[in-house]
Amino acid sequence: MERINVAVRARPLSPEDAKTSPWRISGNSIVFANPSNKFDFDRIFREDCKTAEVYESRTKAIVSAAIGGFNGTVFAYGQTNSGKTHTMRGSSVEPGVIPLAVHDLFDMIQQEIDREFLLRMSYMEIYNEEINDLLAPEHRKLQIHESIERGIFVAGLKEEIVSSPEQVLKFMEFGEAHRHIGETNMNLHSSRSHTIFRMIIESRDKVEDEYAENSCDAVRVSVLNLVDLAGSERAAKTGAEGVRLKEGSHINKSLMTLGTVIKKLSEGAESQGGHVPYRDSKLTRILQPALGGNANTAIICNITLAQIHADETKSSLMFASRALRVTNCVHVNEILTDAALLKRQKKEIEELRAKLQGSHSDHLGEEILNLRNTLLQSELERERIALELEEEKKAQAKRDKMLLEQAKKIQNLSSMVLSSNRDEITDHRKLLVFCKLQKVNLLMVGEYTELLVLHCYIYKFSILLILPISHRDNLCLKYRSLTGI
Repeated sequence: MERINVAVRARPLSPEDAKTSPWRISGNSIVFANPSNKFDFDRIFREDCKTAEVYESRTKAIVSAAIGGFNGTVFAYGQTNSGKTHTMRGSSVEPGVIPLAVHDLFDMIQQEIDREFLLRMSYMEIYNEEINDLLAPEHRKLQIHESIERGIFVAGLKEEIVSSPEQVLKFMEFGEAHRHIGETNMNLHSSRSHTIFRMIIESRDKVEDEYAENSCDAVRVSVLNLVDLAGSERAAKTGAEGVRLKEGSHINKSLMTLGTVIKKLSEGAESQGGHVPYRDSKLTRILQPALGGNANTAIICNITLAQIHADETKSSLMFASRALRVTNCVHVNEILTDAALLKRQKKEIEELRAKLQGSHSDHLGEEILNLRNTLLQSELERERIALELEEEKKAQAKRDKMLLEQAKKIQNLSSMVLSSNRDEITDHRKLLVFCKLQKVNLLMVGEYTELLVLHCYIYKFSILLILPISHRDNLCLKYRSLTGI
């Protein structure tokens, strides 16, 4: 279990605001003067700190872990105009967390000489609770999906394969040009949307011969999210109206949901079977793995210590305090095929055999035997499943053949019945026409009986098909006397 790391960064104050500030920082604690409130965090960065120092404190370790296959998420939280975008994006003079992480990522990969990597990046924004692709501006109102293979993902989000930090930052600059930014009374360039910069890192062992016995096809896939949240705001202070008011409403709603999720997790609601409202906001749904899930997570809480923003600062610090009590369950994300699993087991057996030969340990010999049995059972299970599938295919083919033969028999019988019916109907019609011309009543036996029999004999009509049962015996005798049958 890994606890969420929480750091606080204070924005520099003007000389006038510094004199009236009710906040006091002591080490990694911050105290509100009246009434007395104390908040403790992993790190507190004063107004004069540099972004590189903030990055080095925790984010760098998360980037390093991502190369090893662990998911990671870092996001900046705070009220509007508290320095979140400056912390995450930075400037040409002082790079932010994202540029620093990108350069470090490629530098660390260069040091991993035994593995080969494939890197992809995406960049999205959540604007008015709609997901837009900043790398493909025409892709708007994207939907969130979930699958066993990919987990939670945004369908249709463009992912660019990248090979250098310059290429990544160029794509990011393109995305920034399409992000929603607006002016308010508190900020000339206020972020009107949440942005999520994502790096997908895939890697595997580097081998000269991919069919070598000691190679393993296991692939590590990790996701690194660097998030710049829009700031919470009060319309009375920002002077927001119309579109800006609507934007602020959606921003506050999503941040309120984030606060609720953090509060529920800090109280242990999920472990106790309670409901955590991840789905109430697109932001919390996308970040769900980072909130109580499988990820190393760090929060940089940006605040301003000015007296005028005391309430907003206190609210941000309470959010950050609750986040300190949230724990994640972090593990390496590794994809193993059956072939890769067998290779790994064989490799472990060989390693144990080498140890056994060096130390003559009975314990290691037992481990080798157990692994060999496990490997044999896996192979036998695969063979059994293959045989069952083959038998099922044969049985299915046999059933299909029988059904086809039965269908042909039914068709032949139907043809014979139809042909017989047509012949009998034709005979009936001929006899009825004859009887009508001769004025013979088929239902009576009398003076015309012999004449009827005679004509039946001449025209080869079957008496049994046209006479009542009660007269059939007498007429048959007469028919036989005439025909000699």
